[in-house]
Amino acid sequence: MIEITHLTKKYAGHAVVDDVSFTCRPGTVTGFLGPNGSGKSTTLRMLCGLTPPTAGSATLLGGRYRDLPNPARRVGVLLDASAQHGGRTGREVLTLATLTTGVPRRRVAELFAQVGLDDPAARKRVRAYSLGMRQRLGLAVALLGEPEMLILDEPANGLDPEGIAWMRTLLRGFADRGGTVLLSSHLLGEVQAIADQIVLIHNGRVVEQGNTADLIAGGRSLEDLFLARTGGQS
Repeated sequence: MIEITHLTKKYAGHAVVDDVSFTCRPGTVTGFLGPNGSGKSTTLRMLCGLTPPTAGSATLLGGRYRDLPNPARRVGVLLDASAQHGGRTGREVLTLATLTTGVPRRRVAELFAQVGLDDPAARKRVRAYSLGMRQRLGLAVALLGEPEMLILDEPANGLDPEGIAWMRTLLRGFADRGGTVLLSSHLLGEVQAIADQIVLIHNGRVVEQGNTADLIAGGRSLEDLFLARTGGQS
């Protein structure tokens, strides 16, 4: 379970995340939505121990991310697909990850197949990857330790329609097997198709949250809800 409780982050007295609270349960996909600059990425960085909160707490699996022994074996994280070392091949990226996490090296070939990267892609330098290929490689790293939960920030960026459909199937299957998925995305239609619950943040505060089916009842779409609660801001 992911539990975010009264989470706040201030810079120079300005709250970019302001008293945010929500829970993500096993077996579900949570769509974490909001306009650019609304505080989504900062919230995820606090959850993963990369940014200290000013107040409140963000825990997963009953504790802080930084306190988990070998966290990659339990939590898969993809916050920035462009952060991978451009001079390494895709295979080197995954192989190094197996060495640092203690995962068997046989997982490298399994994961390249799972995320749809062929052998030529595995041998290519990451600097030559498209954004979509980097997203697939980042997902492979996130899945490496066979984690119980996934925390993903805009993982569909750069994917073509076929890749987006593949990701939808992957994440839905992960949740249906009992995993927990927290997914930030600007692709509202895709989120509507996959998410069990929605958390909508605007100007650092949660402005709507609940079961997806309830929020879009009466023929309303997730885009309608988004525009109504954010004043049309993208």
